[in-house]
Formats: sequence, structure tokens, C-alpha cells
Amino acid sequence: MLSRPSGSPARETPGRERTQALRETGVALAIDDFGTGYSSLSRLKRFHVDYLKIDREFVAGLGTDPDDEKIVSAVVGLGRSLGIRLIAEGIETADQLAALVALGCDVGQGYLWARPLPLDEATAFVLRSRPLELPAG
Repeated sequence: MLSRPSGSPARETPGRERTQALRETGVALAIDDFGTGYSSLSRLKRFHVDYLKIDREFVAGLGTDPDDEKIVSAVVGLGRSLGIRLIAEGIETADQLAALVALGCDVGQGYLWARPLPLDEATAFVLRSRPLELPAG
């Protein structure tokens, strides 16, 4: 993800132009760990991204922490209103998956499907798998 340093003046930046040039070549852009660290609402305005990756910190609490469900729901709503697809990180249980499907999340990743794999095993896994789209809720 291309970005400008915090505190630098807001303007039509070369970074935005570069991200648009990347998108025109077919590269999809994502904001990783959305809701934590340096990810922010201002980045959504500055950069036209294709995906928001909902941080695993919020996914982990689904089904046990009502605030996490509210946060994930709000991020999904925000993404939907801006035409951005959502990826949930760190899905480990069927209950988390069910909650994400009910909330309208598009794509999931996590240990529910596979743990980190060596390159040869990861290649075989990808070749025998289909994209891990979440079913429509």
C-alpha cells in the first residue's frame, strides 16, 4: 500500500496517482489490518482501494464480545457504502464464519481453512482449492 507520511500536506498526491496506475494494470489494492495501527478513514478517502482486511483482533471476539460484532458490522457497512469488498482475517471457528456471513463479509482467511504451509504444500493447496468466498448471508 502506498501512503504519505502522517502530517504531510493533503493534496492530490503522487501516491494516489501511483495507486490508480497500479489498478489500471489489474493490481487489486487492500488496506490490511483495518481498524488498527496506521489504517484510517482518511486512507479510504485518499486511496481508491478494492479491499479492506478486517483485523483478526475483531474477528476473534465474534460470538463472545458484542463490541467486536458492532465494529465488524460497522466496517462491513462502511465498505459496502464505498463499494469496497471486505476480507476477514483470522477466522478460526465455524461460529466466527457464521457471524461473518450473517454480517455480509465477502471473503475470509484463517486457520479454519489452513495453517501456514511450506511453499510446495501451499502451491498444492491453492491448485486444488477454489477461492474462499464466503457464502451469501
